[in-house]
Amino acid sequence: MKKFDVTALGEILIDMTYAGKSDCGQTLFEQNPGGAPANVLSAVSRLGGKCAFIGKVGSDMHGRFLLDVLKSEGISADGVIEDEKYFTTLAFVNLDEKGERSFSFARKPGADTCLTESEVRFDIIEQSKIFHVGSLSLTDEPCRSATFAALKHAKEKGLLISYDPNYRAMLWQSEEKAIMGMKSIIAYVDIIKVSDEEIKLLTGFEDEVKASEALLNMGVKVVIVTLGAKGALVRNKEGYIYSEARKVNAIDTTGAGDAFMGGFLYKVIESGKGEFTLREIENFAAFANRVAAHCVQRRGAINAMPFIDEIKN
Repeated sequence: MKKFDVTALGEILIDMTYAGKSDCGQTLFEQNPGGAPANVLSAVSRLGGKCAFIGKVGSDMHGRFLLDVLKSEGISADGVIEDEKYFTTLAFVNLDEKGERSFSFARKPGADTCLTESEVRFDIIEQSKIFHVGSLSLTDEPCRSATFAALKHAKEKGLLISYDPNYRAMLWQSEEKAIMGMKSIIAYVDIIKVSDEEIKLLTGFEDEVKASEALLNMGVKVVIVTLGAKGALVRNKEGYIYSEARKVNAIDTTGAGDAFMGGFLYKVIESGKGEFTLREIENFAAFANRVAAHCVQRRGAINAMPFIDEIKN
């Protein structure tokens, strides 16, 4: 009996989100817990899954805040290192009138990039059903090597591996290096979620149908291409199908893709299977779209993830 449904490795950080203007006319930012892998775990945990996080934060006010958040979300923080040598990463997130985001990072280096292979809790990975990673842990050493070591161990132990190549241009030395880095771990991956903005970087195709086919040919079993307000395309060896998004009043799109991924992985866990029919992944995606629809109606990422009772209602 595995202790955890999903364990994720990667960045956990502070989203400093635009929060209007002060009485003096100065821009205000709100401290929100974030980081794509942590967001996914929060979604899974709030839906009823058991989760663990592996990563590093600074020994500072933000790091301690994030550790408290993980614990309050019911996510094991036993695999999180608190390091006094580095500062917790900050991501400043600005929102336009449609709720779309632009980013600026304080990460030179951030604590999340400084996780070493020797600090990875391989015992936690062994006690998990799914191992989830993003691409931001691949931008810098030593975390890149730590990520590869963790993926190799998860593969050897027979875990399902899920991947979200969350592209942030300013965190890579060049687009060429980003493409090489994001593609470098696909050979380990069973389930991948890519956005409509990332498919060309990974496959060379702008068309989601051709791109999803290319990812299958790279060895991925389940491909999800998120299409914003249009929903998502999901594909396996049987074929592909579109899953429509729920029409809601979006306030903040931060974490929407992570909410979708969390919802999808929760349904994978619930199925108890490692291989899925096209009809099954269509049902998983429909549920995931509902989770994402709840998320975008609230501010923030982790704080915006819905609980299972909200989805059922």
